[in-house]
Amino acid sequence: MSDETNPAETLAETAATETPATETPVETVTEAVAPAPAARVADPKDEDTLVLEIPHGKIVIELRPDLAPLHVERIKTLVRRGFYDGTPFHRVIEGFMAQGGDPTGTGTGGSDLPDLPAEFSSPQKARFQRGTLGAARTNNPDSANSQFFIMFAPSSHLDGQYTIWGKVTQGMDNVDKIKRGSGGSGMVQGPDKIARARILADIPTDEA
Repeated sequence: MSDETNPAETLAETAATETPATETPVETVTEAVAPAPAARVADPKDEDTLVLEIPHGKIVIELRPDLAPLHVERIKTLVRRGFYDGTPFHRVIEGFMAQGGDPTGTGTGGSDLPDLPAEFSSPQKARFQRGTLGAARTNNPDSANSQFFIMFAPSSHLDGQYTIWGKVTQGMDNVDKIKRGSGGSGMVQGPDKIARARILADIPTDEA
């Protein structure tokens, strides 16, 4: 019998008894991501709702494209441009109305867009009541541009003579706090201003 060891057998035995190397698992790093803002539930009314932020709080306005489609489209266009942000309520008469929408604060200013044709409503369809919004104009019925007024009280003499394009649905108490003017013209010294105007459909859910 030979005492020599077969090299092949030795290698085989060694391989069979060796402990396999342990692999270190690779840790997966996941980047933390903040949750996205909640999406606003689509509501057709949001597109026709205007929100004004004034020093006294918010004013929510229902737009009336059924009465004045051209005026409502103009308001939305200017709002989305940021046109009304910072504009004053330059003419405010106790028991009557608060007028704004003129960046110059003089009552003679407007936007760079053309004037609008009148969209007057018959008194049977819409009347100037407390909270009604109308389009300001000169003696020319087709001269409305960007200026508007909010009624403090009903004024039947305006019915059918000025375009009605909206009504206040929330925040009329804030409208009542707008600084009044003096004299017959109602021009205001140091007037309250619109801090921001937005269409509700454009406001993130967590801000609404």
